[in-house]
Amino acid sequence: MTDERLPGFATQAVHAGAQPDPTTGARATPIYQTTSFVFEDAEHAASLFGLQAFGNIYTRITNPTTGVLEERVAALEGGTAALATASGHAAQLLVFHTLLSPGDEFVASNKLYGGSINQFNNSFKSFGWNVVWADPDDIASFERAITPKTKAIFIESIANPGGIVTDIAAIAAVAKRAGVPLIVDNTLATPYLCRPIEHGADIVVHSLTKFLGGHGNSIGGILVDGGRFNWLREGRYPKLSQPLPEYNGMVLGETFGNFAFAIAARVLGLRDLGPAISPFNSFLILNGIETLPLRMQKHSDNAKAVAEFLADHPAVSWVSYAGLPGDRYYNLGRHYVPKGAGAVLTFGLAGGYDAGVKLVSSVKLFSHLANIGDTRSLVIHPASTTHRQLTDAQKIAAGAGPDVVRLSVGIEDKEDIIADLQQALA
Repeated sequence: MTDERLPGFATQAVHAGAQPDPTTGARATPIYQTTSFVFEDAEHAASLFGLQAFGNIYTRITNPTTGVLEERVAALEGGTAALATASGHAAQLLVFHTLLSPGDEFVASNKLYGGSINQFNNSFKSFGWNVVWADPDDIASFERAITPKTKAIFIESIANPGGIVTDIAAIAAVAKRAGVPLIVDNTLATPYLCRPIEHGADIVVHSLTKFLGGHGNSIGGILVDGGRFNWLREGRYPKLSQPLPEYNGMVLGETFGNFAFAIAARVLGLRDLGPAISPFNSFLILNGIETLPLRMQKHSDNAKAVAEFLADHPAVSWVSYAGLPGDRYYNLGRHYVPKGAGAVLTFGLAGGYDAGVKLVSSVKLFSHLANIGDTRSLVIHPASTTHRQLTDAQKIAAGAGPDVVRLSVGIEDKEDIIADLQQALA
């Protein structure tokens, strides 16, 4: 490779952020399973604690294994820096902790993962943060939801569980007019299928537990700084625009420029709230990312075949998958996820709630569990599980009505996946 040419996506998925270990020559990134790191001398320690130098102090804040993971995901998303966390929910917590003060608001799409809806509606109230809901099928509803207290907009690129493709650029335009950052959860698409920063997003979050890790063996989350938002504007984001007494009056937005948000989330959020990812999980997720482009293409191809099968089945009343011609989100899918609409789809059973419960009890190849993004095919009935805590109206708004079954289609042979669904539907 030459300096003039950027490596391709698959190459970055294998190599970004990593070098052979300088001490042992190990080619795979080692697991630095340590709590803390030795300082060179007192001056070196002081510079690290004062943010005058980059380096490792304590694994709650930084770790070399996790550092490679952060560099790799930032590269794949086209961001300037990233911060890995203990889970996807932890990444969201640190994003909003960095942006919001008590009494502030943010606008969120009402088509989200049920756990995010619950986090926003309930847990965030303990911090004095208030969510206002908008409908991604009605872009003007985001405009109407903006108030002087609004500090951010949050959406998913492909909504979980409905497989709904969101018009990122249109909502990014709303955020830009309001002078607030757009946060995009890109878990279902991954940067292989969609890179939200290229469509106007300012911050990207992932549950690393899902497709980036890809093997159902580790929990993690990450936030990616897009590096484009002006955090110093109008002093609306004091953690980035005001002098910090704990860092001798440093203004993070001035000192760290286009990766200031990621730094602030690390040294003000992760440092004090503590949702650190373990180095071992970082190692497992790094290994998963190496095969991301291969897996995501197979996931998408298999899911399209499954969606086509379900669309023709008499027990199925509807299928929601943006990869199907005629689907409401087909044109948005061709624009935002042209290589495929991902692994997750939903469908409705003519028999309603009881039929959904029966189906998930009848599959053999599929695993009935509360996860997505595994190499294995997974199934769940959201109304009785992941979205159970929501009201009926909220379930329907989130695409998790009583008849809905969600599939996360794996990378097995598509004929075997379809055969299992066929026998379960029978």
